[in-house]
Amino acid sequence: MKTRGTIALWAIAALQAVVAIFFTTCFLLDAIGMEPDFLIWQSHEYQQTVLAIGLNLGVALGWVALRTSLQRARLAEEKMRRCTSEFSIVMSQHFADWRLTPAERDVAVFLVKGLSTRDIAELRGTSEGTIKAQTNAIYRKAAVTGRTQLLSTFIEDLMDDVLLPEGPQRPAPTKGAKIAAAA
Repeated sequence: MKTRGTIALWAIAALQAVVAIFFTTCFLLDAIGMEPDFLIWQSHEYQQTVLAIGLNLGVALGWVALRTSLQRARLAEEKMRRCTSEFSIVMSQHFADWRLTPAERDVAVFLVKGLSTRDIAELRGTSEGTIKAQTNAIYRKAAVTGRTQLLSTFIEDLMDDVLLPEGPQRPAPTKGAKIAAAA
């Protein structure tokens, strides 16, 4: 199916190219006052018919391509919106499981977003030492050794649990997922 579609697209593109070359040649020859030999009036109607078909196929193909592109963009935006929402849920579940304080939750979100200790301290209006202490508490409670492992914890949970389709082969939800589902 894809091969036939690809061949059809190339055939239409080739026909469009021939039409463009034909019109350009006719225009240039007419501009310099020459009557091209291939524009014999008996065959002119056939030529115009083929050209009209080529142009109309090009317009139709353009509309189909535009519609397909818009649908794909809309689908990608919806998937991104769902993924963002699911990521937020996964983070909240883990934060509850780890029993993070509200301040530690804020710092953890900033860590996942990639902010530096200095930036987090400025945003929170506190010292870098406080942020470092909260970061260490987060890592200890999450049983990770650093920012990369913290982030991978959320991503692994998204990939393993949240984004799998519902069904008999789906693994049992985590404790945090049960808490979020009950809420």
